[in-house]
Amino acid sequence: MFVVMNRIPVNKAFQEDFEARFRERQGLVDQSPGFVRNLVLRPSDGSSEYHIVMTLWESREAFEAWTRSEAFARAHEKARETPRAMFNGRNVLEMFEVVSDSARATQEDA
Repeated sequence: MFVVMNRIPVNKAFQEDFEARFRERQGLVDQSPGFVRNLVLRPSDGSSEYHIVMTLWESREAFEAWTRSEAFARAHEKARETPRAMFNGRNVLEMFEVVSDSARATQEDA
């Protein structure tokens, strides 16, 4: 499994709008081959300005294919209309290979 995390510094005044964009998203990624799951995480105690947008993929290749797709371009059109004031700096994109997954271990034991 492959995990992509985008740490996004969201201005608190825009938090609701930022989160609504994901609740109301088109869902184009959901049909992408190899896509597993999308999570949007809000800081629980307000001590961090970063939201995390996390996608899980069957493989790095599946993620990279998504980024080259027409659906990816369509899914990110609204991002180009986003006011700069929504963010308190630059996002940080991180990618990880899963080396251990307790959910998978449980599923394989069943």
